[in-house]
Amino acid sequence: MIGDTIAAISTPPGEGGIGIVRISGPEAIDITNKIFKPAKNKRWYKQNYKLNYGYIHDPDNSQIIDEVLVGIMRAPFSYTKEDVIEINCHGGMLPLRKTLELVLKKGARLAEPGEFTKRAFLNGRLDLIQAESIIDIIRANTEDSMRLAIGQLSGGLSKKINEIQQQLLLIISIIEANIDFPEDDVDQYNLIEIKQRVELLEQEINNLLDYAETGRIYREGLRTVIIGKPNVGKSSLLNVLSKVNRAIVTNIPGTTRDLIEEVINIGGVPIKIIDTAGIRETEDIIEKIGVQKTKESIQNADLVILVFDAQVGFDFIDNQIVELVKHKKGIKVINKIDVIKNKNEFNTKQKVRNLLPHWPLIDISALEEKGIDKLKNEIVSIITGGKVIPQDNIMISNIRHKNQLVKAVNYLKDVQNGILQGIAIDVLAIDIRGAWEAVGEITGTAVNENIIDKIFSEFCIGK
Repeated sequence: MIGDTIAAISTPPGEGGIGIVRISGPEAIDITNKIFKPAKNKRWYKQNYKLNYGYIHDPDNSQIIDEVLVGIMRAPFSYTKEDVIEINCHGGMLPLRKTLELVLKKGARLAEPGEFTKRAFLNGRLDLIQAESIIDIIRANTEDSMRLAIGQLSGGLSKKINEIQQQLLLIISIIEANIDFPEDDVDQYNLIEIKQRVELLEQEINNLLDYAETGRIYREGLRTVIIGKPNVGKSSLLNVLSKVNRAIVTNIPGTTRDLIEEVINIGGVPIKIIDTAGIRETEDIIEKIGVQKTKESIQNADLVILVFDAQVGFDFIDNQIVELVKHKKGIKVINKIDVIKNKNEFNTKQKVRNLLPHWPLIDISALEEKGIDKLKNEIVSIITGGKVIPQDNIMISNIRHKNQLVKAVNYLKDVQNGILQGIAIDVLAIDIRGAWEAVGEITGTAVNENIIDKIFSEFCIGK
């Protein structure tokens, strides 16, 4: 158990039906009892999993702060495995703030970001995978993203990682059995067994890594930029994809001067789609800044949608843009096909087809919403590669988890190479332990305090 008692407002700022002040720690009940006047049950603190109606008051001047419901969850049957109190106030910032001030005045400390969940981890209720999945649930933008996060919270991925650790421990035990008897030569059969086990384990980890990029996109969203020269219909495309008039659309080139971002759901994948300023030479200082931001957004993009104008045709500016994006994944889109009357006069498509030949090419009309479904399907296909969330929800989605598994695989490769080169078995044990520690950092069985602090600092205060 942690020694002190923490408190924070656990609901978002602003007005709402209710707001919650959460308290956790050994003094949570005593502190609440000093400021809570129950309407009926004077011994409310003897209960568990009960809501108690009454008033928060300042005992120093008997002033009533708010009419509340106080929930009590006694250790170890609570989120943090400590005594937890949740004071349900009216959802305005003034009653919440004054209630929190009273709680702090009576002996609690203001919680740090993510400290309630950190205590749940330190007290053994959650491992690190489950703890990190909580913030993923909060931030989920699609049902598939939430399903993946809930699957991790339920412990499916944790179980898989723990199985990998147990297999590593078994290999360590085989190695140590040989180290314990240095007078005997290492049995060749044992080396063969070790190598086979390591190979199978490496394949098992690689199977998880195969889904890591897809999982990351479900977790973080696919950063997609729409680029092209001015007035090709980038903003119109953003509007039709997001189904809201998010960007201003005019026939005046250079209307969009800053990045406009919208999160949308395409086939269950959260897409962070960004409308950019049209790329061209300009003397307008503001537009120049917008063009520079466009170039920066290209570097950070997972996917580029490069839009061409069927009506204007292909020109040297399009060529310049192609040079900026040729190293990225992308889709070529020819917009405004609705205004092309004579197909024989339309030579843009042939020119565009020859550029970036590995990118798919799609004809659309953003105005008439033609070709949009085909574009959406292509977006999902390119990024997921046909992969979907497995039915058991076991998928790596966190870049930290991916990096640790890559470390483990590298250690296992060193073990295999060491066996082939006749490296001493005690040296092989070092690499196997390295793999065990790398995997252990995922769940928290082998992790240092700095990593723990960094993970929970990304949470909001009150969670």
